[in-house]
Amino acid sequence: MSESNLATQPRTRPTTLPAPSAAGALTTYSTLLRWTLSQIGAMLPLIIVVQALLAAGIIVGFGFLIPDIDPATALFLSTGAPTVLLLTLGFVMVPQGVARARTDGTFHYMRSMPVWRPLLLAADLTVWVIVALPSVAVAVLVAIWRYDITLSLDWPVLVAGTVLVTVTAAAVGYAIAVTLPPLLAQLVTQVLVFFVLLFSPITFPLEQLPQWFQAVHDWLPARPGADLVRAGLASDTFAASGRDLLVLAAWCVAGLTVSLRALVRRG
Repeated sequence: MSESNLATQPRTRPTTLPAPSAAGALTTYSTLLRWTLSQIGAMLPLIIVVQALLAAGIIVGFGFLIPDIDPATALFLSTGAPTVLLLTLGFVMVPQGVARARTDGTFHYMRSMPVWRPLLLAADLTVWVIVALPSVAVAVLVAIWRYDITLSLDWPVLVAGTVLVTVTAAAVGYAIAVTLPPLLAQLVTQVLVFFVLLFSPITFPLEQLPQWFQAVHDWLPARPGADLVRAGLASDTFAASGRDLLVLAAWCVAGLTVSLRALVRRG
């Protein structure tokens, strides 16, 4: 459905709808997912390719910043790069997409649809997970090729950590986009990119930060997310704690809660 068609659709005030049956929810979710994918259209493969190129660029580019990189540093960098990609996607691309939808009226049209609101958010988040996962695979393959590292994959931790980091970042980004005015939301996301790249202990050890900043990162999603993904990629060298999982889950729940409240809010 084109933006011009969306603009001509009558906008009704959204109401809180009861949860549908399991079969009805699955059917509605599938329809919303197809509709969301059709909205992106031909841009979806391009977005995935750009994410893949960014993955390769981070791995190779950071290597140029560290001359004569040793195997331990290469492993730390390579296992942190996927988290940088996932956080960048959630903190930048998701808010920009939602802000654009608010500007052109698509977001308001979706809120007027007579469907259960969590399904709207679920369809959006699923699309961003589809976009994110190929870039993680590319980052890992480029790291193996570039630095000749050996990984010890823990698949349950890797899959769960990657999906949780992606959903958390996308949910927080979505919450930023629906809470702040579109222009301010985009400005905030640009600041978050620099924070993730330069001031988060993802591609460098936590010990290199001041003590007080280390304590701050104990409550932010970046380091716990990186620790989970890193433990899944190199389980023989790195480990994640239950606290990492709890902090990340808390941010995920907070982002989802704010996003859902924005979707069900009247007006």
